[in-house]
Amino acid sequence: MGEPLRRRAQKPAVAAAPPADLVAAPGYGARRMYQAYLAAWNRHVDAVLTGPQFAVLSAIRAYPGSDQSSLASAVALDTSTMADVCRRMERRGLISRTESPRDARRKILALTDDGVSALEEVTRRTRRLDRELLAALPEERRGEIAGLLNALGAHWEAVAERGHLDDPA
Repeated sequence: MGEPLRRRAQKPAVAAAPPADLVAAPGYGARRMYQAYLAAWNRHVDAVLTGPQFAVLSAIRAYPGSDQSSLASAVALDTSTMADVCRRMERRGLISRTESPRDARRKILALTDDGVSALEEVTRRTRRLDRELLAALPEERRGEIAGLLNALGAHWEAVAERGHLDDPA
């Protein structure tokens, strides 16, 4: 008899707001934005081709004849992740990887016809998503905001590489 009374006395679950110190943390905001971006990408751009794969295809188009390792930093991937991404895209027929004539360890990347087609279609949808993601901002500031996000990304990468952080005290 006590159990049903306890269940009735419980309040319904309510979504709790994040604590103020969490909201003030830039990493929390970045993680929320990234999670929302992944969800928007999957729904509105492509549920199969990932953002990193799109970045690799874009970089191959921008820098034809480049090797896999050289393009990894351009798309913000470490070399082992880049190798995995490239292997998957090669299996799907989106890119080709050939040995460099000067160094057999280096893989030269090229878009296949299927890769060109996929990139064109996904680029169109990506640009539409980009416009929508920045729609809450004044149009004249959108380029500036995108630049600031990239500048923050570069700075955060540098912070991640540091051996230690300076104590502000």
